[in-house]
Amino acid sequence: MKLPEICLGTAAIAGIIESCSEDEAHSVLNHAWKSGIRFYDTAPHYGHGLAERRVGDFLRDKNSDTYILSTKVGRLLSPDSSVKGTINSFVDPLPFLQKRDYSYDGIMRSVEDSFQRLGLAKIDILYVHDLGSFSLGDQSEFYFDQFITSGYRALEELKNSKVIKSFGLGVNETAVCIDVIQRCDLDIILLAGRYTFLDRSAADTFLPLCTEKNIDVVVGATFNSGILVTGAKAGALYNYKPASDEILNRVNALEEQCAKFHIPLPAAAINFPLRHNQVKSVITGPGKLAHLKQNLELLSTPISEEFWNQIN
Repeated sequence: MKLPEICLGTAAIAGIIESCSEDEAHSVLNHAWKSGIRFYDTAPHYGHGLAERRVGDFLRDKNSDTYILSTKVGRLLSPDSSVKGTINSFVDPLPFLQKRDYSYDGIMRSVEDSFQRLGLAKIDILYVHDLGSFSLGDQSEFYFDQFITSGYRALEELKNSKVIKSFGLGVNETAVCIDVIQRCDLDIILLAGRYTFLDRSAADTFLPLCTEKNIDVVVGATFNSGILVTGAKAGALYNYKPASDEILNRVNALEEQCAKFHIPLPAAAINFPLRHNQVKSVITGPGKLAHLKQNLELLSTPISEEFWNQIN
């Protein structure tokens, strides 16, 4: 598939960090569609099924040939009425608990559950969600082996039977990507936060390997959870935690470079990943209409080659 340069992420419309009403979620989805966005990314994790419900409800009356939809596997949901308030960083999620499962049976069930929540007859891309030590800690080796020895076969079968068109990883780290690429054939990787204007750690090994293997890359978390929007201010967040002095100093230097060319820092941040040939799309995932409009304006900001040559 040829991927559009812009993908709408849906964690925020499912209430990550702060609540998002049904009306606000619909306004974001509706404006994205009217603005020409035809690539949508969701996951069972987001709002414990809420994002898939909202995305599916919105897309149901659209021609399925006109958009691309990705969701994820690796977590199964089971009903539990005690789920209330905020859990897993989602405010007011649906009443389901999450359980990790990267096995053949777990992935097959996850896909079926996603079809049911979406209420749609197609899923284009499946990402294996949050495989690796960044998310799994000391359980990472167990789940990695479970995927390699069992779950990967499910993805191959789903693609060969044309249930999906492509599959890969959706993660926040490069190490697990390299480990999987050495063992499996992947079509695509969604990498969050590791190839940004601030964090370019994916450039050394990960991106050259994706180029060699012809693996498409989608980049998420282009603002590193906020600091590339707010700038180097007290209390700025980097990877969902207060930024260290080192990070604040690095962002301050980036701000100074942008100021010389009169370019907003977030405009440079959201456009930066697309400079690499292997990066096919960047994700914008606001939970408010005003933020979506702002991000689309930032994406269209003219940025000279002179600027990019200065910061490379």
